Amino acid sequence: MFGPFKSTSPLSGGLLWKIPWRLSSPQKARQRKRLRAVDAVIATVDNALAKKGLVTKAVERWKAEMPREEEMVPKDKYTMFDRKEKRYRKGVHSMSQFRISVTFTNGQHSREVGLF
Repeated sequence: MFGPFKSTSPLSGGLLWKIPWRLSSPQKARQRKRLRAVDAVIATVDNALAKKGLVTKAVERWKAEMPREEEMVPKDKYTMFDRKEKRYRKGVHSMSQFRISVTFTNGQHSREVGLF
């Protein structure tokens, strides 16, 4: 289209709007580091409560239902459930990285972890 409303290359599917379908090795390493950080927080909270002689239902539920990073299969580490996707899975790199939420709806092996 010509004139003031001609489409630019980013708007017509250029490199700016494309998200690779697979995670790179550094992205996978950062995701594993995030999952290990969550495991460390849970272990720290559990140890602190054990020293005080307390038990929290939420921490016990987390330990019972959620696997540690080394116990998770790669499919669960790097993808999330999304009901709008064709095969119901979406890469974690296309989801928001800066939020913390736990997804219990896709079985016991899925969780989404962010920084803030």
